[in-house]
Amino acid sequence: VQLVESGGGLVQAGGSLRLSCVASGIIFSVNTMGWYRQAPGKQRELVAAITSGGRTNYGDSVKGRSTISRDNGKNTVYLEMNSLKPEDTAVYYCNARLDTRALYNYWGQGTQVTVSS
Repeated sequence: VQLVESGGGLVQAGGSLRLSCVASGIIFSVNTMGWYRQAPGKQRELVAAITSGGRTNYGDSVKGRSTISRDNGKNTVYLEMNSLKPEDTAVYYCNARLDTRALYNYWGQGTQVTVSS
């Protein structure tokens, strides 16, 4: 079982990006999926999360600028971020609670997002 992220890179301030994360392997069901980020010298923080029913939760720093969505048929979660700021620069990690015979929390390897001023 693995989570594979894509879509990171270098973006200018004020720009937008879309991250994707696919869960693959022997998965019986996918519960909450989400995105976290960690900037150098800082703790990992919640960016956004979405339940299997579509209920969403956003971190204060990205509220109003981000949209999380998912495609349950593809075990995929997306994160769209607009009006990017240099302080959004971080490694973004996908997280998912997966039923793989039991419920476990899985993390992706992370994708770097750099916002230039």
